[in-house]
Amino acid sequence: MSGATPADVRAYWDSHIHDLAVSTNAPGSPGFFADLDTYHFEKLHHLLRLVDFAAWRDRDVLDVGCGAGVEVVRFAQAGARVTGVDAAPKAIALATENVRQHGSQARLEVADAEALPYRDASFDFVYAHGVVQYAADDRKVISECHRVLRSGGLALVQVYNRRSWLQALSRVMKVPLEHEDAPVLRRYTWTELQSLVQVFPSVKIIAERFPVKSRLHKGWKGAAFNGLFVGTFNALPRAWVGRLGWHLLAFCRKT
Repeated sequence: MSGATPADVRAYWDSHIHDLAVSTNAPGSPGFFADLDTYHFEKLHHLLRLVDFAAWRDRDVLDVGCGAGVEVVRFAQAGARVTGVDAAPKAIALATENVRQHGSQARLEVADAEALPYRDASFDFVYAHGVVQYAADDRKVISECHRVLRSGGLALVQVYNRRSWLQALSRVMKVPLEHEDAPVLRRYTWTELQSLVQVFPSVKIIAERFPVKSRLHKGWKGAAFNGLFVGTFNALPRAWVGRLGWHLLAFCRKT
């Protein structure tokens, strides 16, 4: 466990809602949510291949650390009974408006991932993307995800890869990673992630999130990244760099 508390994490994220800078539209406006969805699945295009939103129709889905509700809307539109939680009240306010504007339905609540306010075995799918690495107690988050998951259910746990292209590039270019100032920011090796999710008897880990052009980085470093690095890296055989993705995704089955 880190020295930070859940209250520290909550306070930080309530003033640092993720990806707000990608849109010039006012937060909460239709244009803002459209920009957020486009950017999210442009940067994380692999999710549309790895997560079958339609497969969860008429089933119970929990999005842990749901932010502004991009995936909540996707699950809801696919017909899932979706619940989204986030430690940041401002994120839940945005997610609520996002769901409302899309004419969808979801249960949205402020809650810490280390203490989910739900009974054991409440959900068929627990989606924990981008939350564990920022939590005060990562193992407690995994324990809670396991607890609220039904037998036979699936959890997706995404963390940052310590041995990744982005970690190396950040050091070489001396450009800090996003949210480096957060109370907690962990990176994991494959072995460390396997240890973290060992409560699940069946786990498959995939490395993803390879370079795509950035809208956030400007100046000569941004130009070099977008104009040279992205194309060069993605031209390399995936067999050479396949384990260097910035995101490690663990697909965890509870049996």
